[in-house]
Amino acid sequence: MAYATTNPYTGETLATFPDATDAEVGAALDVAQATFLNWREQPIAARLAVLQKAADLLRADAQGYARLLTLEMGKLFSEAQAEVELSAAIFEYYVENAEALLAPEALPSKDPAVLEAQLVHEPLGIILAIEPWNFPYYQIARIIAPQLAVGNVVVLKHASNVPQCAALFERLMREAGLPEGGFTNLYATRGQIEAILNDPRVHGVALTGSEAAGALVAAQAGKALKKSTMELGGADAFIVLDDADLDKAVKWAVFGRHWNAGQVCCSSKRIILLESIYDAFLDKYHAGVAALKAGDPMDAQTSLAPLSSQGAADDVRRQVEQAVAHGATVSVIGAEVPDQGAFVRPVMLTGLTPENPAYYEEFFGPVSLIFKARDEAEAISIANDSPFGLGGSVFTRDIQRGKAVARQISTGMVYINHPTAVKADLPFGGVRRSGYGRELIGLGLKEFVNHKLIGVTDIDGGF
Repeated sequence: MAYATTNPYTGETLATFPDATDAEVGAALDVAQATFLNWREQPIAARLAVLQKAADLLRADAQGYARLLTLEMGKLFSEAQAEVELSAAIFEYYVENAEALLAPEALPSKDPAVLEAQLVHEPLGIILAIEPWNFPYYQIARIIAPQLAVGNVVVLKHASNVPQCAALFERLMREAGLPEGGFTNLYATRGQIEAILNDPRVHGVALTGSEAAGALVAAQAGKALKKSTMELGGADAFIVLDDADLDKAVKWAVFGRHWNAGQVCCSSKRIILLESIYDAFLDKYHAGVAALKAGDPMDAQTSLAPLSSQGAADDVRRQVEQAVAHGATVSVIGAEVPDQGAFVRPVMLTGLTPENPAYYEEFFGPVSLIFKARDEAEAISIANDSPFGLGGSVFTRDIQRGKAVARQISTGMVYINHPTAVKADLPFGGVRRSGYGRELIGLGLKEFVNHKLIGVTDIDGGF
C-alpha cells in the first residue's frame, strides 16, 4: 500500500511514506501495551486533561490544521476549518461528560442475599482504529476521545492518501501530554491488520470505511474473537413531503448532497419527492446546484471541491455510465468544472428502477438520485428499499407528521428539516449494510469496555 500526499486540485504528489515493517508494528504494540498498563491507572481527571489540551491546541492553530486537510484530500478550506472545530468539540464533550458516564451503576436485586451489586466500566487495552480519508481528523477524534477517556489506548491505520494528517494528529496528542503509545499512527499494510487483530493485547477494532473493507475486517476480527464496530456506507433518503417549505428543503438538499464534494457516508444521496411538489422542487434544485462554483478549495469563493483523487472521480463517472446503461436518465445540473483537478460535474439520475444496480448503490460524489413518490407511504417505502440504513431526512411544516414518518424510516438517524448531521454530542451509526455499533456520546464511550459486575453477598453455602 502506497502512503502518499497527492493534492487533488493540482494532481501533484508532494510526499510519499514507506509502509510499516512487521518489526515496527510489533514494537508499536509493545509500547502501546506498556503504556496501557500505566494509562488505565491514571485518575480520570488526568486523562481528561490531555483531551482538553488537545482541543486547545487544535483551536490555537485551526488554520494550520485545516490547510493540511485541504492539501491532502481536497475539501473546501471552510469545511476543513469546521472539521477542526468539530474535532475539538468532541474532545471537550468527553472532558465534560466522561466521568459521569463512567460512574459505577448500582443494580437492584430482589435476592436478599445480594447486599450490593455494582456495574463498573473498565478499559480493555489496545483498540485498533481503521479510518477513512473523507474526514481525516474527525474520524480520529470520535474514536480516540472516548477510548482514551475510558483508559484504553489506540493504534491507528489511516487511509493511505492522508498520511500527513494521521502523523500530525499523533503529534498533536503527544503535545497534549499523552504518553508515547497512547495513540500510535502506523502506516500498516492490509496484511498487517490481521496480524494486529490476532495479537492477544489487542481487544477490538473500530472501522469506518467501505462495505468491502468492513466485511473483510469484521471477518478477521470475528475469527480472532475480537469485538468490532463498523461504520460503513450510506445512501440517505431525503424525503420532501407536500407541505414542506420548498425553499428551505432545496437549500438543505443542495448542501446535504454536495458538502465535502458529496463524499460523505451520511450525505443526502436519494432525494424522494412527493409528486405534487416534484417539478417545483427540481426547478429550484437545478438553480441551486448550478450556482455552486468549482475551483481551488483554498479560495473562499469556491463552493464545490474536487474529489479526493482522480481515481475517485473516474469511479463516480463509471457508476453514472453504468446507471444510464441500465435505463436511468442523466441530466447535468451543475456548472462547468475546471479541467485541472479531480472534479466531477454535478448530475442527477432519474428513472431509476429496482432492476438498475444504481438503485441500490452508494454514489460517493456529486450525483443526485431523484425519486418521485405518489404519496407519503410510497416515499417511506422507497426510503426503506435500500441495503443501507445510516441516516435520513424528512421535510415538512408539520413536526408531528415529520416525527411519525421518521419513526417509520429504518435507519440509525433521522433528522426533520435538516440533512443528516454530525455533532459532537449526538450519536452516530446505522443498521444493515451501514454497519453496527455506535460512536460518540456514552454509546461510543462504552463500546470497548469490560462491563464488570461486582457483587457483595452474605450467605452460607451456594446460591
